[in-house]
Amino acid sequence: MLVAVALASCQNETHAVFSPVPSPTPHTEATAAILQSSDVPAGLDVCLGSGPIDVYLAVLAGTDAALAGRENEQWRQLRSQGAKSGAISVFTSNPSSCSAEFGAASSVKGITSFVAQFGDEAQADVAWQAGVFGFVPPPPGQLTTGLARGTSTGLGLSSFTYDRPSVRLASWRRSVFVALVVVSNMDQTAFRAATGAV
Repeated sequence: MLVAVALASCQNETHAVFSPVPSPTPHTEATAAILQSSDVPAGLDVCLGSGPIDVYLAVLAGTDAALAGRENEQWRQLRSQGAKSGAISVFTSNPSSCSAEFGAASSVKGITSFVAQFGDEAQADVAWQAGVFGFVPPPPGQLTTGLARGTSTGLGLSSFTYDRPSVRLASWRRSVFVALVVVSNMDQTAFRAATGAV
């Protein structure tokens, strides 16, 4: 009888129940995912404002308010699609092109990287499909010379690249991130190194 009472009292005690659901994996911050000075070739200097997207847009507004307004609208659209944070880095061989549109510098070497982090993969995919800063993925069946989409880019299924001698561009989605890299007046080796570093 003593054993039965002991067993009954043990069964009435409450114990902590552990959830089998793992805690979410922390993701890299957008500011750590963009290109850093150590990722770009010698001769390119970082532009003022590189870092969190809000800082970049504030600095850009001081040099080109119209361009800053357009890019702010693009960022607002990404936020409405679920972007939680974003960062940008711009490197050029001439500071005058720091306030140029992505890939618009006609003869100056430059690399721009942008990364946005979304709340979940579905939001990131919808945003990537809609286009990042105006760069919209081409329809799968309508590729032209210099355009590639999907696994052939080396950046995954949700990706596209545009490769021309003066401008090379890559846009892709991986996990909860959307990335964009634009390289101006640099070779394919620099372009591949930049996309690989992001």
